Amino acid sequence: MSTEAVSQAPPSEMQRGLKNRHLQLIAIGGAIGTGLFLGSGKLISVAGPSIIFVYMVIGFFVFIIMRSLGELLLSNLHYKTFGDIAKDMLGPWAGFFVSWNYWFSWVIACVADIIAITAYVQWFNADIPSWVPALFAAGLLLLLNLQPVKFFGETEFWFAILKIVAILGLIAVGIVLIVIGFQTPDGNTASVTNLWSHGGMFPMGASGFVLGFQMGIFSFIGVEMVGTASAETENPRKTLPKAINSIVVRILIFYVGALAVIMCVTPWDQIAPDKSPFVSTLTTAGFGLAAFVIQLVVLTSAASSANGGLYSGTRMLFGLAKDGHAPRGFAWTNNRGVPSKAVFFTSVFLFASIPLLFAGDSVVAAFTFVSSMCATLILFTWGSIVVSYIVYRRRFPERHAASKFKLPFSRVSPWLVLAFFVFIAGTLLYGEDTRTPFLAAPLWFILLTVLWQLQKRKLQREGRPLTSSIPTVTHPLDIED
Repeated sequence: MSTEAVSQAPPSEMQRGLKNRHLQLIAIGGAIGTGLFLGSGKLISVAGPSIIFVYMVIGFFVFIIMRSLGELLLSNLHYKTFGDIAKDMLGPWAGFFVSWNYWFSWVIACVADIIAITAYVQWFNADIPSWVPALFAAGLLLLLNLQPVKFFGETEFWFAILKIVAILGLIAVGIVLIVIGFQTPDGNTASVTNLWSHGGMFPMGASGFVLGFQMGIFSFIGVEMVGTASAETENPRKTLPKAINSIVVRILIFYVGALAVIMCVTPWDQIAPDKSPFVSTLTTAGFGLAAFVIQLVVLTSAASSANGGLYSGTRMLFGLAKDGHAPRGFAWTNNRGVPSKAVFFTSVFLFASIPLLFAGDSVVAAFTFVSSMCATLILFTWGSIVVSYIVYRRRFPERHAASKFKLPFSRVSPWLVLAFFVFIAGTLLYGEDTRTPFLAAPLWFILLTVLWQLQKRKLQREGRPLTSSIPTVTHPLDIED
């Protein structure tokens, strides 16, 4: 796109079209993704019942990350994303790295979701060529993200409702089966004792428990989406704290509760690693129709996750363009407040899921590779939030003191998270399935380094600032309050 064309259509702003109910359900939907529905089968086969503790530990640290992000965003409502926070706290280079990395990680996550959609569709009909649902899903995601943000919020609202009802329904059915001592056609009796009667809570020992953290991290990718969406929310000071504080309850119910019930009904060593345990459990229990319905919900869940990912990625690309770190055309929004050029550009990469389906031995193999790469990149994104918080607390003690949404134990918590990330990096390097994508990740950061140096020199030659500044004046929303 030429400079003249850009000047004739100057960048406009996105609209605050998301309401409280949208943000709350986006927060819930972001915490219930493809990693839970599809990846948990593989995780159970690796870690056994100890996967429950894996999710508890990861959930604890994710909560700290989100509380850090919440305090940062509310310290200045002019922050649109954590890319804005990174450039303000760490420098222009950090905004470039964090924003492009987050965009790329969501492109990869969306590819993983499309691969998962393919697996779900083939559950209904194995004769359907894998490229057909992948192509259809990519096209549908493009169409959905060209709609106004209010439409996105409404879509995610109902997607999230479906996920919640499905998981709560599965938990309720599972509890009933446990209470009545239901015997499956395989001769297993539903019982809480199934959690420890098949080799104990840690049947694979410490190594299995440690390996559970690799893909467990992927299950939580998307919780930070609520931070991106808050920039298009009507009243973030009221809605964002509610959404973040509810994370603990969501993790306990949707992750710990659901998987505990599944392993009580079907012993962990009889759950197929290449299938969704949510569907296979109901099928094993003889609830064919319920399994069919759950499969539909799981399918929409993957679509929801990809939809939210494409939304987050395009908003990050929009911010990059406004900072001068991406072509100016991506900062253009149409008359409905949608950064449509950023949407089209990002959507092109979703079609990369199609050749990946033919590269691996199975859909799950492709999903494992892609999700592992994504888990590696998200560590950098989450790490930038935590490091930005450490700098913020030192540089702006008055903002921290005035905050009504402070991070608990803020002197120690961020450092615990960084130590945990070192541990996660070790697990990704330790596992055979995750080692290759982990070792491939530095190539991406080398590329980013080269691109930053080129962009930096270009901006300096043109006499432009290395990034756009963050306003320090009172935000209009605070004036209205």
